[in-house]
Amino acid sequence: MIKHRSFFEKLIYILQGASWALVVVGATTSFLKLYSLGFVTALLGAFLGSLLGLFFVVLFEIAQIQIDKLNEMKKQTGILNKILDKFNTPQKEEDQI
Repeated sequence: MIKHRSFFEKLIYILQGASWALVVVGATTSFLKLYSLGFVTALLGAFLGSLLGLFFVVLFEIAQIQIDKLNEMKKQTGILNKILDKFNTPQKEEDQI
């Protein structure tokens, strides 16, 4: 089944990818700049260099979860409205017997 995505959802996916790229670039540059001070220091610097990107990854992931939750709630509301309409329609006498 092909799912049509809104512009906002496509934008969130692009921003998630850019955030992961920021993580990789931040970790790599920090590691390479601090490698001359020692391996452990370089690893710590790589972690600190990737924090900004990781923050944005989490932020956009939360946004995607909220969009998915909204879409699911819309689907469930539609189903509940169909059920409610079925119970509210008057039945013929011959159907009641």
